[in-house]
Amino acid sequence: MQAVKMYTTAMCPYCVQAKRILTFKGVAQIEEIRVDTVPQERMKMMELTGRRTVPQIFIGSTHVGGCDDLMALDSRGGLIPLLNAV
Repeated sequence: MQAVKMYTTAMCPYCVQAKRILTFKGVAQIEEIRVDTVPQERMKMMELTGRRTVPQIFIGSTHVGGCDDLMALDSRGGLIPLLNAV
């Protein structure tokens, strides 16, 4: 399974929802990068994604986007293949 990295904050309901979806799909470990406690990480996230909001989710080297993007990917049937890509 591909590594999953997520830029998050402590009080973000969308982050919680995204983690719930990924866990339900079999992801055992999510590397969380807290942008609320380490401001430099928010700057890095913005450079990588062009976005300011959390969550920002990466599966392997693919930037999925936020929670809505994750849900859309799943509804199109693309989440499981991306998670299982070699």
